[in-house]
Amino acid sequence: MEAGDKLPTLVKDVSTPSITEYAKASGDMNPLHIDEEYGATTQFGSNIAHGMFMFGYLSELLTLAFGADWAANAQIRSRFRHPARPGDRVTVTGEVKSVMDEGGRARVRCLVECRIQDGNVVAAGDASLLV
Repeated sequence: MEAGDKLPTLVKDVSTPSITEYAKASGDMNPLHIDEEYGATTQFGSNIAHGMFMFGYLSELLTLAFGADWAANAQIRSRFRHPARPGDRVTVTGEVKSVMDEGGRARVRCLVECRIQDGNVVAAGDASLLV
């Protein structure tokens, strides 16, 4: 693994049922996420997916790429930049930015992002882990 390597790509479809299931699992039942009528009255014009739902997609990509090493010792900083709505298709990508030796193991730093079909970045992060 070296700088410039691409991580696998994930493609996810956001749906009202998936947002509702995430709301139940997380305990975040904010009407902005689960009530279409309420969402229509907000600045977003519709209900939107939870930011942490998108973070879950970033984590899924990193788990796919690094397996147990991701779960064992990783760190990620992310920002939520744009809402994802029911009907959006999210493409999750990543790239290795650096690999450095750290005590005989490789410290890998990656940039990851979730982008919807119109090109807007929904969430972006900087992840670091030992492999």
